[in-house]
Amino acid sequence: MRSLLLGLVAAVAVLAPPSAAAGDYPEKPIRFIVPYAAGGTTDLLSRAIAQKLSEALGQGVMPDNRPGAGGNVGAEIAAKSPPDGYTMLMAPVSPMAINVTLYGSKMGFNPEKDFAPVTLVAKVPLVVVVNPSVPAKNLLELIALAKSKPGQLNYGSAGNGSSNHLVGEMLRPRPGSTWFISRTAAAGPG
Repeated sequence: MRSLLLGLVAAVAVLAPPSAAAGDYPEKPIRFIVPYAAGGTTDLLSRAIAQKLSEALGQGVMPDNRPGAGGNVGAEIAAKSPPDGYTMLMAPVSPMAINVTLYGSKMGFNPEKDFAPVTLVAKVPLVVVVNPSVPAKNLLELIALAKSKPGQLNYGSAGNGSSNHLVGEMLRPRPGSTWFISRTAAAGPG
């Protein structure tokens, strides 16, 4: 966490406006946009980072949850904010990489042109879990079960375009296959 904090402080200093070179940055609180609802992994990581940055910079770093459209709402707000060093975005994979394939030119920002990467915050593994009543002890057994019961198994995800949705889609059959796991989107934090 210490090296992450040092990297973020250095990045904020580099991305700050020219007046920051005089040693007066930050003069006001920094807005830290979180493009998902409160309570999820992205929010929890953002709040921990904001607290440490506040302590290190001697100025408030305020998380600002702006959920919607798979992270696009918050990302667009950040992209349209003045480039003055007082707005940061916690940028998960959906609005930075996945959503461009879903929304294309309808996105109100360009992930490659409108943002400068600062640091990798976390790698979050995806885990497949099933109810204990499902007779599958691993992924191969789950796939075998799905093949034996076409259309009878469902999975939940955080919504269209989320990484767990895409993994679920990867488990769907290829052309000519006779099985599938159907998807039930579950609303929840990303």
